[in-house]
Amino acid sequence: MIATLLALAWANTFGDGYIGLWERELTVGVGSLAITDDLRHWVNDGLMALFFFVVGLEIKRELVTGELRDRKAAALPVLAALGGAILPALIFLAITAGGAGSAGWGIPMATDIAFAVGVLALLGDRISSGVKLLVLTIAIVDDVVAISVIAVFYTDDLSVAWLMVALGGLAAVALLRRSGVTRILAFIPLGLFVWAATYQSGVHATIAGVALALLTPARPVAGRAVLEIIEHRLHPITGFVIVPLFALANAGLVLNSETLGDAATSRVALAIATGLVIGKLLGITGAALAGVRLGVGSLPEGVQPRQVWGVAALGGIGFTVSLFIAQLAYDDAALIETAKVGIFAGSIMSALLGIALLLRGSGPSASR
Repeated sequence: MIATLLALAWANTFGDGYIGLWERELTVGVGSLAITDDLRHWVNDGLMALFFFVVGLEIKRELVTGELRDRKAAALPVLAALGGAILPALIFLAITAGGAGSAGWGIPMATDIAFAVGVLALLGDRISSGVKLLVLTIAIVDDVVAISVIAVFYTDDLSVAWLMVALGGLAAVALLRRSGVTRILAFIPLGLFVWAATYQSGVHATIAGVALALLTPARPVAGRAVLEIIEHRLHPITGFVIVPLFALANAGLVLNSETLGDAATSRVALAIATGLVIGKLLGITGAALAGVRLGVGSLPEGVQPRQVWGVAALGGIGFTVSLFIAQLAYDDAALIETAKVGIFAGSIMSALLGIALLLRGSGPSASR
């Protein structure tokens, strides 16, 4: 949140300096192996791969030892997350109606785990542990959906040769793991190799982070809880360095009459905000309550049906991942700025609505 405010202040006071810094090119490597990109893309394609690696570790842990390992327990959050991803995308496509910005249909599908959990933290013990668990599990499944959308629909021209090289690197990681190697440092060079090959293949490089995370053992190996060790070491780096840097590089929106005026009359901004606020609210709630009624799954202990509305509203905080997808969906700088307005507006409204609904649903009659 601080980094976002700094980016907004920077862009609105020293706009040319803000743009100039993040568009400055940096070359890493030598000869034919060198990669040249601007600083914003090094953050988005490079550092964010580590962020998605941590997200992948969380997904792996939940699938193997967490709430998603039980099919019955996982059914409801999976259904809710799918409802909360599909309906916003459909709303976006209906509003943009095949216009120039229709490629951004993936933007309102995302849920920002960090910001959603941050809102829950502000509410403290007024919210039951069951509500927090439901938000987390839906957000994690939502991440799986978002990662799949990025991999399949927001991939540049695909190079099969480089993709095969990347898959070969992943196979080498798997072989190293099966041979009993537990030292984390031994896997770092291979991980960097897989990232570089994925980048060259045209598949978004952050997918390499997810793939590597899913190969990480979730249960102890030779007495070492490898996944927990890595997660514990990387969480401070991703939480306090990478995500703030991402916000600093991408949240710089010039808030002047022209930008806000364009957004006010833009179908793209309206579609994003409506998808995040209304699409998430109705999609998650409708799918979750339908799942309960049909006996597909059950709500966590202590969660009342009316509290699902608050959980669904928090799902509309798309911030980080929505900004990420907007950068992939659009090449036009003006369209990206318009999308940012929609993301900011939709995420803020969703956060406020979620707080109001959860506080209303946590009264004396709601089970704790």
